[in-house]
Amino acid sequence: MKNANSTVLIGRPLARDLARRLGREIRIENDANCFALSEASDGAARDARCVLGVILGTGVGSGIVVERRVLSGRNAIAGEWGHNPLPWPTASERPGPACYCGKYGCIETFLSGPGLVGDHAGAASESGVPAIVAAAEAGDAVAGETLERYYDRLTRSLAAVINVLDPDAIVLGGGLSNHGALYEELPRRLGAYVFSDTVETAVLPPLHGDSSGVRGAAWLWPAIANPAQHG
Repeated sequence: MKNANSTVLIGRPLARDLARRLGREIRIENDANCFALSEASDGAARDARCVLGVILGTGVGSGIVVERRVLSGRNAIAGEWGHNPLPWPTASERPGPACYCGKYGCIETFLSGPGLVGDHAGAASESGVPAIVAAAEAGDAVAGETLERYYDRLTRSLAAVINVLDPDAIVLGGGLSNHGALYEELPRRLGAYVFSDTVETAVLPPLHGDSSGVRGAAWLWPAIANPAQHG
């Protein structure tokens, strides 16, 4: 295991230990990979060849699925999007907040739920993402400015991935994916940063919501990994 939130597991052979204890084969993937696999297999992006499944929650990460197979990478870190620096930073965004990984200005420190709340802290009395969104929708100018910064930062961050991976579809997950305005704001903003005259990348809400993680874990098994056979 590596980069686990439960740090006691880092460097430990969890899959092998579980397989030995349970007496059966075990397959393990991180939640972002499972989320992406679920939405690419029979979810919002089921007809897309290359899918980026983005998690915007207490942390920020992503999973990459190509032809309904998880792309793990040589170092098993494919999709660790949240621990790259915020693209095209402004002077006020440098060096950026400290990240638990030991660096500054990681995408996660700006785009996670705590990052959004931290950006808004001290500017107004609202606390928590739902309160900030509600205040913005009610016409609060300060909350509106907070969301405007968030939209722009998320757009820049996704554009950098599109410039490298050029996925057919991006599916958003995590608590912040429930903010419906994202699916209007992102498509109209991406063109300012993507290195292309047109941007056809679909930005989609998840079909299976919070269930996609566990559903994706089930899709790890070849016996059920063919939607043509299993609906």
